[in-house]
Amino acid sequence: MSAHAAFWPKRLPAAISPPVTSLWVNLEISAKRFPDKKALIYMGQTWSYDQLLVQAETLAGHLTQIGVRKGDRVVLNMQNCPQLVIAHFAILRLDAVVVPVNPMNRMEELKHYITDPDARVAITTADLAPELAAASDALPTEQQLQHLVVTQFTDVFDPVLAGPENLPPHWHDWLVPIRPLPSLAQGQVHAWSDALAQKRPLPEVTAISTDLAILPYTSGTTGLPKGCMHPHATVMHNAMAGALWGNGTPENVTLAVVPMFHITGMVSVMHTSIYLGASLVLMPRWDRDVAGHLISHWRVTHWTNIPTMVIDLLGSPQIERFDLTSLTYIGGGGAAMPEAVAQRLLDQFGLRFVEGYGLTETAAPSHSNPPDAPKKQCLGIPFMSVDARVVDPDTLKELPQGEAGEIIISGPQVFNGYWKRPDATASAFFERNGKRYFRSGDMGRIDEDGYFFMTDRLKRMINASGFKVWPAEVEALMFRHPAIQEACIIATRDAYRGESVKAVVVLRSTHQGQVSEQDIISWCRDNMAVYKVPRVVSFVNALPKSGSGKVMWRALQEAEQAAAPTGSA
Repeated sequence: MSAHAAFWPKRLPAAISPPVTSLWVNLEISAKRFPDKKALIYMGQTWSYDQLLVQAETLAGHLTQIGVRKGDRVVLNMQNCPQLVIAHFAILRLDAVVVPVNPMNRMEELKHYITDPDARVAITTADLAPELAAASDALPTEQQLQHLVVTQFTDVFDPVLAGPENLPPHWHDWLVPIRPLPSLAQGQVHAWSDALAQKRPLPEVTAISTDLAILPYTSGTTGLPKGCMHPHATVMHNAMAGALWGNGTPENVTLAVVPMFHITGMVSVMHTSIYLGASLVLMPRWDRDVAGHLISHWRVTHWTNIPTMVIDLLGSPQIERFDLTSLTYIGGGGAAMPEAVAQRLLDQFGLRFVEGYGLTETAAPSHSNPPDAPKKQCLGIPFMSVDARVVDPDTLKELPQGEAGEIIISGPQVFNGYWKRPDATASAFFERNGKRYFRSGDMGRIDEDGYFFMTDRLKRMINASGFKVWPAEVEALMFRHPAIQEACIIATRDAYRGESVKAVVVLRSTHQGQVSEQDIISWCRDNMAVYKVPRVVSFVNALPKSGSGKVMWRALQEAEQAAAPTGSA
């Protein structure tokens, strides 16, 4: 028996048998059970489950008309909004595959999300559409998008209907002006309003649990981001397990501010809520006072977040005006929750912050703290149905309690492998006693109670406020700058974000003295997602290299850590 068995929630089984149906069926069932219940709440307006179902089916009919078929990959590029949920389930209704894309990505980055999954259809918002269209037009003709569905902010929002008393403070900040639709060099652009103008016949739902459903992308130590193949079964497991773990009921009111293009927001927030028939209060981006208002106004019960959001909310001058008493579950991951903040949550609000751990490859949680017995700055215990261990990363031999090694994971939520990357898939898995284990690349240890703690990373990665930044990807983008001869990306300490991105740059001889740190930063802002942009640029004459010519990034990283002021976060 595992040591953590003593702390396992007594109300829960150690493993579950999730439904074998398509993820679409979860929405269909919730709409039948709770047709008039609030499914989505956004800017003071609401969508019932029946309305959500009808709109998803209507959009699915349009996608069928433009050629989307079972197994096709469809790009979905949006911030949190009702259209994201509608489009996500419309794609699933056709047994097609959702390719969620970070809306912060820029043209150069977006090309890969079109070409790698062989996507011919994309759905986006008007503010992001020009970038996506430009990315498509820059590709060879045979790889370009054939159809782009574009929604305006006003497609779902009317301030008169919302009622001023229901609108959050400074909601105008979320307004995106109506924009003209872009054009595609070789394809058609469709307005959301036209796509939802009429219902069309739909094919039968035939997807089974082993069919591909979601293709989220994750970066790594080398090369471009890789697609993680998630069938309906892996997401279904964690949607159901997340509902059980958090004492979920149809009466849940969940604050959805964690981005739903990200695996945590998609599975632990959106899919768990739809599975339950609960209500989602949508926020397109973080704003502490808006969050405080929404929790108070809509009596939010469940909030999955990044710890920096909690720190920010508690630091608001308005905090005393917010009523957080409706919250019964608060937790998250992506970064460690500072002990002092967790203690304040407990002392002031009676809330135990439940930290968890998971990867895109594991459909979010593979570990979580028991809600009734959480430990601080801890990954938790293996999640429902999970077998997790710590092994020597070189020999793969299991290590004794307390000794640090690589965390390996086996369970029904683990992905099938990397899209078009059999080499990467083979290196990410190994078998022992007939069981397939995924190598997380994270170093951890297990304490005497069976709880897992992170100790280090095998993977070269920067964690900035919960956003994972992969240096190899940033370096590849920076090499496009005409003045940059070489670049090495490392982490620099940041009192608020935990870590930030630093670029150590060698300029070409032709550009010495002609390019400033701010020039490089500004160029990066134009060419990559903002969370990847270096906040510090250091110019050097040469990068340290090994005898084989490889850049010794670790030496630069260690020098940066040694130079950090004592007491830096």
